[in-house]
Amino acid sequence: MSDSVTTRLHRAPLSQQTRRVVTNTSPDAIGATVTVNIDGIEAKVAFGSTILQAAEAIGIHIPTLCNHPDLDTAGICRICVVEVAGQRLLQPACAFPVTNQMTIDTHSRRVRLARRHVLELLLSEHYGECYSCQRNGNCELQALAEEYGITDFRFGHPEAPVAELDASSYSVVRDMNKCIRCRRCVRTCIDLQEVGVLEAVNRSDQVEITTFGDRPLGEVVCINCGQCINRCPTGALYAKDETDAVWAAIDDPTKHVVIQTAPAPRSAMGECFGLEPGTGVTFEMNTALRRAGFDRVFDTNFTADLTIIEEGTELLLRLYKALVEKDTTVALPQFTSCSPGWVKFLEHFYPEYLPNASSAKSPQQMFGALIKTYYAEKLGFDPANIVSVALMPCSAKKFECNRPEMRDSGYKDVDYGLTTRELAKMFKEAGLEVPNLPKSDFDDPFGTATGSGVIFGATGGVMEAALRTVIEMVTGEKVESIYDHGDIIPVRGFEGVKYAEITIPKVGPVPDIVAHLVPNWDWLNGATVKVAVAHGTANAKKVMDDIKAGGKFSQCHFIEFMACPGGCLGGGGQPIPTSDAIRAARARVIYSEDSSYAVRKSHENEAVLRTYAEFLTDGPCGHKSHELLHTTYTARGKFME
Repeated sequence: MSDSVTTRLHRAPLSQQTRRVVTNTSPDAIGATVTVNIDGIEAKVAFGSTILQAAEAIGIHIPTLCNHPDLDTAGICRICVVEVAGQRLLQPACAFPVTNQMTIDTHSRRVRLARRHVLELLLSEHYGECYSCQRNGNCELQALAEEYGITDFRFGHPEAPVAELDASSYSVVRDMNKCIRCRRCVRTCIDLQEVGVLEAVNRSDQVEITTFGDRPLGEVVCINCGQCINRCPTGALYAKDETDAVWAAIDDPTKHVVIQTAPAPRSAMGECFGLEPGTGVTFEMNTALRRAGFDRVFDTNFTADLTIIEEGTELLLRLYKALVEKDTTVALPQFTSCSPGWVKFLEHFYPEYLPNASSAKSPQQMFGALIKTYYAEKLGFDPANIVSVALMPCSAKKFECNRPEMRDSGYKDVDYGLTTRELAKMFKEAGLEVPNLPKSDFDDPFGTATGSGVIFGATGGVMEAALRTVIEMVTGEKVESIYDHGDIIPVRGFEGVKYAEITIPKVGPVPDIVAHLVPNWDWLNGATVKVAVAHGTANAKKVMDDIKAGGKFSQCHFIEFMACPGGCLGGGGQPIPTSDAIRAARARVIYSEDSSYAVRKSHENEAVLRTYAEFLTDGPCGHKSHELLHTTYTARGKFME
C-alpha cells in the first residue's frame, strides 16, 4: 500500500526541455500540481518540476554527476536515469519534466545496470589512483563507484596520462586526466560567473573541456575565482596547494611564521571536520594554529576595519572633490576593491572603469604590508625572516599575493595564501581535531577586531561596515539611531543585486582623524547616498552594463562587488559541496559573531586607532597609508605576465 505525500517543490531553474513544455502549455497549468507515483509513493508536485526535484521532495535519492543546485540543468551524464511508465527509453531525472500523471521507478534492475554501465565507462577513461588524488574521500565519482559496488575496470583503465597537468595559474590547477566531461565547470564559468574561460569542444566521445585556443589557464582571462573547483565532482580542478611550503617555513627555526585568518573560512572550517554548516570554530582554530606551529595568530578583521577607514575616507574625499570642488574628473561611483576576482574581472572586461575602483588594497594585502613594516619594527624582527601566511576562502587570493605591486613593504607582503580546505588538511596531518580543542584568542598587537570586520565575509558586509562608519563620522550620531541595533538590513541577503538609499538627516563636527582632509560636512547635510551590492560576476556584469548605459546604478556613489556567489563565504577555497543552504548557514555564523562583539564599528577599533597614532601618523589616505595600503590597477592583462 503506497504512502500519500503532498508537497510543494521549490522551483529551481528548469532545463531547456522543461521550459519548452511549460511554454507550450496553457497558462492555467502554471502553478498547478500533478500527481506522480515514485517507487510506490504518491505525491503531488508542482507542474513542470523535474523528476529529480519530485523525488528529492519525498526523500528518494537519485544519484547525479552533472547536476548541481547552483547550475541550470544539462542532462549530460545519464547517471540519474529512471524508468517512466510508457516510455521506451530510460529518462534523465534531472531534465525530465513532470507535466502529467506518471509512474516512475528510480531503482529498477534496468536502471541499476544502466547506471553501473555509465560509471564503468567513465572509469575506463579516468587516469590515476584515488589515494593520490586531491579529492580522495570527497569525490562524487569515487562515492558512486563505491555505492554501485564497482571493484574492477570492466572496460579497462588508462595506464598513462593523456593530458599534461596545467599548473600555469597561481590559483587553479587543471588535470584533464580526471575530467568526466560533465560540463559543470563550463556552466559555472559561462552561466554562473559570465567569464567564459572554459568551453566544451567536439562531439560525442570526442568531447573535451578546454580553454580558448587550448591555452594554459594562466594565459587566458580566468579571474581565479575558483568557482569551477567548487562544482567539479572529481579532481579535475583544484587550487594550487602551498601547504608543503608553509610546513617548510614552520619547520625552519630561522623563520617567524605568522598567519592571518579571514572570517569566512572560520565560518566553514567545521564542515571539514564533519560539523553541520553554520557551526563556527573561530577560537578553537586559533588553538589549532598555535599547536600546528604558527608563531602568531592574527585576525584579518583588524585590516578589514582598517580597509573601512581608508576606503570610507577615500569615498568622502571623492564626494568632496565632485560636489564641493566641482572636479569633473572624479570617478564615481566608487567600487570596492577587496575581492581580487572582481578586480581581475574589471581589468579584463571593463578596463575603462578601473579609475572607479578604490585604491585601497584588500584586508589580506594591507595586513601583509603592516606585518613586514609596523609589526617587524614594533617587535624588532628582520622582515626578511618573517613568513606571512593568509587563510582565505578564496583561490584568487593566491593570485593577489603574487601580483607584482603587492611588495610595498620592500618584500613580498603576503608569502602564501591558504584556502580553508588546505588548512583543514594541515590540521588533520598534524592530528588536530579542531572542534575538540579549547578556545583561545587572537594575538596582539592587533588583537580581536570588530563586528564590522567579521561581516566582510558575507555579501553586503563591506557596504554595511562602511555605512556604519561613514554615517557616524558624518552625523556625529550613533548608527543605532537610524538602524535598529546598527544592522543595515537593506544591504544584506543573497539577492543578486541590492540597491539602497540612505539620507543623511543631519551633520556633525568632522572627527579628528579626518579633520585635515575636509573642513566640514555641511555639503552632505540632507544628502541621499545611493549604494548598491552585487555578488557573483554575472551580477556584477549586470550592474556594469547598466552603468555603461547610464542607468540607475550610474547614479550610485558607492558599490560593493564580490566575485563569488554569497560573497567570501561562497569562495572558491571553501569546503565542498556548496549550495544556497550551505552559504546561508555560513552567513548565519558570520552575523551571529558580529552581534556578539562589544565593538561593532571599524572606527572604534582601538588597535586600528593605535596603528594610526603610532605608525600611520598622517592619517587615513595620508602619504604613509598610500605608500603601504593603497595601489592602482592600470591595465588589462598586465598581471598575466
